[in-house]
Amino acid sequence: LKMNSSVMNISEHLSCPLGFGHYNAVDICILETVVIVLLTFLIIAGNLTVIFVFHCAPLLHHYTTSYFIQTMAYADLFVGVSCLVPTLSLLHYSTGVHESLTCQVFGYIISVLKSVSMACLACISVDRYLAITKPLSYNQLVTPCRLRICIILIWIYSCLIFLPSFFGWGKPGYHGDIFEWCATSWLTNAYFTGFIVCLLYAPAAFVICFTYFHIFKICRQHTKEINDRRARFPSHEVDAAGETGHSPDRRYAMVLFRITSVFYVLWLPYIIYFLLESSRVLENPALSFLTTWLAISNSFCNCVIYSLSNSV
Repeated sequence: LKMNSSVMNISEHLSCPLGFGHYNAVDICILETVVIVLLTFLIIAGNLTVIFVFHCAPLLHHYTTSYFIQTMAYADLFVGVSCLVPTLSLLHYSTGVHESLTCQVFGYIISVLKSVSMACLACISVDRYLAITKPLSYNQLVTPCRLRICIILIWIYSCLIFLPSFFGWGKPGYHGDIFEWCATSWLTNAYFTGFIVCLLYAPAAFVICFTYFHIFKICRQHTKEINDRRARFPSHEVDAAGETGHSPDRRYAMVLFRITSVFYVLWLPYIIYFLLESSRVLENPALSFLTTWLAISNSFCNCVIYSLSNSV
């Protein structure tokens, strides 16, 4: 009885917006809390592991994409740390800050960090495209200094693109599953959503589709040429050339393509719901919660893909 009364007491202070009525409100609150606490733990632990591996394996720094992968790991780690805010809120710990400010800052930070991840994925695809299409001049085009400048520009651009949300022009993307003010007072705006889609989501998706299409097209052409040479000149030299050709680049591109594909699979429902809610076509608290935290779960999925796709 004491346990039930404490659960009921917690549920009175939680905002449970999934919209299933009062009958099972306590169960929904507990389920919501478990999902967010578990994701927070997995995201922080997974990305700390990735950062630790890069720190202890200097050979990984020879890959130019390691700059972007580490940036994504730090961005995803900060996503996990930011998720401590709704976690503590659900566990009934006061943040000591006004709810509207907490909601705005949390939504802005999450949006900026995921924008960094999205931009890094696009830059990785461009990096692989240059490595395969311009192998002789690649080292002159892609230098550590230029990579660092690119990463700085990614952070600046991500911070600026969501800044208008602080001046009352729409919501940056986070839906009010935890904070009541987010759900009732901070509404999405179709124009701001279109602004974000046109300047972030669409360009990143177009760049990734364009580069990976040409990467795999070129790799397929080289594989065909190597097989033709083997058929004409079945010698050890041709076999050696085939083994050291574009096969490693193709395998490496496949790993990065899997990371990118999983990112967009997890984020596509969120983006679609974001567009529909902004247009006032659909408004469902349950879908809001599911799509939002499905997208945030990508911060942990990257770590799993690294370990499954590449033994190094």
